[in-house]
Amino acid sequence: MQDEGANNGTHQERTTKTKSVPPYMKAVSGSIGGIMEACCLQPIDVIKTRLQLDRTGTYKGILHCGSTVTRTEGVRALWKGLTPFATHLTLKYTLRMGSNAILQSAFKDSATGKISNRGRVISGFGAGVLEALIIVTPFEVVKIRLQQQRGLSPELLKYKGPIHCARMIIREEGVLGLWAGAAPTVMRNGTNQAAMFTAKNAFDGFLWKKQEGDGKILQPWQSMVSGFLAGTVGPVCTGPFDVVKTRLMAQSRSGGDIKYKGMVHAIKTIFAEEGLVALWKGLLPRLMRIPPGQAIMWAVADQVTGLYEKRYLQSAHL
Repeated sequence: MQDEGANNGTHQERTTKTKSVPPYMKAVSGSIGGIMEACCLQPIDVIKTRLQLDRTGTYKGILHCGSTVTRTEGVRALWKGLTPFATHLTLKYTLRMGSNAILQSAFKDSATGKISNRGRVISGFGAGVLEALIIVTPFEVVKIRLQQQRGLSPELLKYKGPIHCARMIIREEGVLGLWAGAAPTVMRNGTNQAAMFTAKNAFDGFLWKKQEGDGKILQPWQSMVSGFLAGTVGPVCTGPFDVVKTRLMAQSRSGGDIKYKGMVHAIKTIFAEEGLVALWKGLLPRLMRIPPGQAIMWAVADQVTGLYEKRYLQSAHL
């Protein structure tokens, strides 16, 4: 009986080990979730960027900023930069979810197929670094340059669209101009993803008793609750990196004289000129955008991977 139980246990461990959703399915689920998130939350991102770039107190808060932009530039201005933002989110989540799955597989225990919290944190940080360098930085540079433009007449704007903006930056500042603010972006995204993947898994297990590979499909609202909670920690911890990233990306090097020389210099300058609180400018709109964004993305992604798990498990038992 003991041998039979041991054999059953070994069989279950092997079964658990083979139940992992493959990285390509994680990537697909992330890309679909990214499209949904971008369309829903772009206005909040525009407001966040305008608040972070506001050095003179033009905007009194989130509602005032949104109403001012709408009144002076039209409702469509709240979706400025949507094309690069949606493309950037889709590619970012594809890379994030796929690379995290690949990295996690490297940290999984060969006998049980399980991964420790330490391995989950390292995998998340690695996925964040990759997305920051390959996708996030150049796309956000273009997005922020488009969002900071004010005016109603397209012909008077310096940048006519995302492709034109990217070309102008390369021509005036060189290819590396698209990677302005790379250092704080790496720190922000690495820390964010380390916390987010670890927290999402913990909340799924704690709240819904859901473990990857168990064939259980969470209800969309359950995924949204876990995703929302997992998305709240990062913005608070990484606020200064996000403000510095935005400032570095927004400044053009074409004039030769730039205000911020790098990440550390920018932090010191902002602290000296505007005070400590300025390093968390735009935090509220970030909290209005990131946790709901994670809720939307995970609601979609979990449905995709959940259906794959269920179908895979059913076929595995046939």
